[in-house]
Amino acid sequence: MAHTNPSTAANQVFEQAAELFGLMSAPIRLHIISELCRGELNVTQLLERVAATQPNMSQHLATLYRAGVVARRRDGSQIYYRIGNDRAAAVCRAVCVDIASST
Repeated sequence: MAHTNPSTAANQVFEQAAELFGLMSAPIRLHIISELCRGELNVTQLLERVAATQPNMSQHLATLYRAGVVARRRDGSQIYYRIGNDRAAAVCRAVCVDIASST
C-alpha cells in the first residue's frame, strides 16, 4: 500500500479549493448557482432571473458544467440545468449568506 505524503495530500486539497474559488470568482456564476439551488431551470428561465445575454449565460453554464458544478439534461429542444455538486453549492451559499448577513 502506498503511503501518501501529507504535504502532497494538502497541496491537492488546496489546488481543488483554488479551482472551486476560481469558478466562483464571476458574480454571474454565483447568481446561477444560487438560482439552481432552488431547483432545475432551463436557459430561458435562468435568463429571466439572471441579468445576462444568452451567449454569456451559455458560456458560464458550459464552464460550470465542465467543472461538474452543474449537471444538465435535455428534454426536446430544452436543456435543463441543476446543481451537480452539492459541496460547491454549499460553499457558495455559505459565503453569500455570510456576506449578506454582515451588510
